[in-house]
Amino acid sequence: MDSSAINRKHDKYLFPCVTNYYSNPLPIKKGEGLHVYDWEDNKYLDLFGGILTVSIGHCQPEILKEIDDQLHTLQHTSTLYPTYPMVALAEKLSEITPGKLGKSFFTNSGTEANEMAILTAQLYTGAREIVALRHSYHGRSSLAMTLTGHAAWRVGGNYIPGIIHAPSPYCFRCEFGATYPNCEIECARDIDELIKTTTSGKIAAFIAEPIQGVGGFITPPKEYFSIAVGIIKNYGGLFLSDEVQTGFGRTGGKWFGIEHWGVEPDIMTFAKGLANGVPIGATIAVPEVADSFKGLTISTFGGNPVSARAGLATLQYMEDHRIVRHVEEVGNYLKGRLTELQEKYRLIGDVRGKGLMLGIELVKEKKEPAVSEILQLFENTKKRGLLIGKGGLYGNVVRISPPMIIDKSGVDEAIRILDQAFAEI
Repeated sequence: MDSSAINRKHDKYLFPCVTNYYSNPLPIKKGEGLHVYDWEDNKYLDLFGGILTVSIGHCQPEILKEIDDQLHTLQHTSTLYPTYPMVALAEKLSEITPGKLGKSFFTNSGTEANEMAILTAQLYTGAREIVALRHSYHGRSSLAMTLTGHAAWRVGGNYIPGIIHAPSPYCFRCEFGATYPNCEIECARDIDELIKTTTSGKIAAFIAEPIQGVGGFITPPKEYFSIAVGIIKNYGGLFLSDEVQTGFGRTGGKWFGIEHWGVEPDIMTFAKGLANGVPIGATIAVPEVADSFKGLTISTFGGNPVSARAGLATLQYMEDHRIVRHVEEVGNYLKGRLTELQEKYRLIGDVRGKGLMLGIELVKEKKEPAVSEILQLFENTKKRGLLIGKGGLYGNVVRISPPMIIDKSGVDEAIRILDQAFAEI
């Protein structure tokens, strides 16, 4: 088998919506730590981490040992039977999440976690309407696509009524034509008018990512969430923090992204980095909200012993190796190096984000999205052995989210390649 053969089989046997990066897609054969290898044994430094999922490195030996032990002990039962890995992971999440969050429901993905969060909020409040954000991404079900504020990811038109979208806290492209900090955080204050004019006035919830992932790592002003959540509470709504991408140390210095902004969610959702690449999703709520879900439900693979054990092992590794603090330190260093590139290349319009969740928005004159240029950047970095991600409404934002074990030498290697790649455009 080689890369070209895999690409041919991919085209023949997979849905065409399963799209790939690069003009000639890159099949990955194996991974180790910060690196992946193709079928010709070419080595690549992975700066995207499986979309912020390989949180502490490819094939991390300590995690694999726990997974292997669980596979040989108990592989599956379903949620009809309690298992120690599931209850232990739920207990751990209760310990590390902020505020009064305490009871969990496990699923397989962020989409399912968000579905559970919305339904629970509706059951608790007795209301139906949801406030989401433009430029957001919350998954691929009908409900999750309706919550998503990004046309390219809203496929099929089978949308759920009762969901409205507030302006994104996107300072680089402010919808109000203002400049922070002289903007009075109008993007947040507008939520009050939005509720008064486009809803019944009774809100079930406000769902938001602390940093918008697919939207291009859009990072809000520090005042945004306190204002927005305060308005939502005035209308009886709950606050749902979608931590699928920002959770578990990714933003540095805190376990969860929302902790940077000093508000406590009523519900949180997780997936991706929780189990270092093993499929998992979770919804955690304050006890009184969780207890409002009294009907029958089941998640066949939710809380699977192998996935739960992987989650426990991942969190233990993070604690043992002080990953949360490490991400803050190396993330500040990386952001500084990216800012140096911004000063060197006019193509870089904005550098933003926190920790190891950093975005570079590429623009031409008058902030015109540099779409063809980012495609060229991808090809330039690939041939030099560096993998990056992209996002944003226009597809012009480089997303950088390496495994959180990266150190300053790894950052320097990445910057060296990015510098060469930008110089070639």
